[in-house]
Amino acid sequence: MALHFSRVDAGDLEIWIASSEDYTFVISKESRSGPGLHGEPGFVVSYRPDFLNMPAAQVSGSPFSTFAEAERACNAFLGRLIIKG
Repeated sequence: MALHFSRVDAGDLEIWIASSEDYTFVISKESRSGPGLHGEPGFVVSYRPDFLNMPAAQVSGSPFSTFAEAERACNAFLGRLIIKG
């Protein structure tokens, strides 16, 4: 199942969100200066399981250079999280 991201209206922040049955993924664009989130420049990916009360964790490889790379990382990571029985 591929994730489909939607942009969240959050003012100056650039944030996209997508959910599977059990996990929520967020992509945020960060920069060193200017409006929005500050951090390493690029697209940062985080996820959290919807069935546990725990904070989000960053996906390995973040930040990514492009949104497309971040989106591919989310889908690949989701594939590793889903246990096929």
